[in-house]
This record gives sequence, structure tokens and C-alpha cells, in this order.
Amino acid sequence: MKIQSVEFQGSFGYPEPLPAGRRPEVVFFGRSNVGKSSLINTLMGRGGIARVSKTPGKTRMANFFVINKEFVFVDMPGYGYAKVSKSEIERLRRLREQYLDSDDRKSAVVQLIDARHLPTELDVESVESILDSGRPLCLAFTKVDKVAKSSQRETLTRALERLDVRPDVGVVPFSSVSGQGKAELWAWIETHLGQ
Repeated sequence: MKIQSVEFQGSFGYPEPLPAGRRPEVVFFGRSNVGKSSLINTLMGRGGIARVSKTPGKTRMANFFVINKEFVFVDMPGYGYAKVSKSEIERLRRLREQYLDSDDRKSAVVQLIDARHLPTELDVESVESILDSGRPLCLAFTKVDKVAKSSQRETLTRALERLDVRPDVGVVPFSSVSGQGKAELWAWIETHLGQ
């Protein structure tokens, strides 16, 4: 995929309405500090599109980016960050539901999982809600460069067993450091855009 233009459409989300889904979308879900912004910037081939922070939980709204005037990347707030109020945790949960309950959106979902650890209970719940929405799903296992090559297969197998996903779910080991998985994730995105 050749990136010719990236336009920031805006930040949206509960309790305000989301923008109309006029273009196909790819939405990115994941735990705080899982490397979502780094993954998006790696896919774009440039830094600074999605803001990378050393402090987890900085993204509080759904950020929409129009790519090549053809489709949209949606950077959702991370979940599982403890240093926010209960009311904010609830608002972020409702924002994720707000997105997944939007029947008018043609979107595919990339769920990020930290390859270094077994999926958390919140990861499992996120994957279940995505599958329930009927949207195409790809699991991007981030920070795979920090897992020994000899144990990567076993690590991913255990993670997939915990997540209990269907065979049609995409699986991509990904590293924003080495670029591993970038081509494979783009291939999955291009296949599922607008489905």
C-alpha cells in the first residue's frame, strides 16, 4: 500500500456521536501501552500520525484519519489503564460499544495483543465483543521482537488458545522496531477493507 495522503478527520466519541461511516474503516483496539500508535505509524511509514506517549492511557477519544482519501484508520483509546477514574473507564467502555454497535460502518478490526504476555481478561472480552459484532478480525501480536525466536510459535499458540478464536481470524506477529509483519498486516487490511 502506497500512502499518498493522511488527513486527521478529528477526535470523536461517547457521549458525542461518531462521524458518519462514509468510507471503509480499519479500527485498532488494544490495551494501553500495547504499541497501538507505533503500529499505526509503522503502517503509515512515517512517525507522528498517531501520537506515541511514554505514559499509557493518553488517547481518550476515537481518532479518525482519512488515508489516500479512500479509507479511514480509527485509533481507539486503550483499555486496562488503572490511573483513570471509574467514570472514565465506563465512558471508554461505552465508546468501544458505541463503535462496535454502529451497524452502518463498513469496518475491519485489528486487535493488538502484547506478544510478551498471555492475553489479559480484558483482551479476551475485547476479542469476544469484536467477534459478536460480526466484523472481520485480525490479531496483531505486537513487540514480537522482544520474544525469543525459538519460543515465538509456542507463545502465539498459547495466546490463541486463551482467546479461543475462529479459524478465519487473521494472525500477524508484528514489530514496529524491525518492521516484521507490516507487509502481512497491510495484505490483511487490503483484503478486508469495506467488508
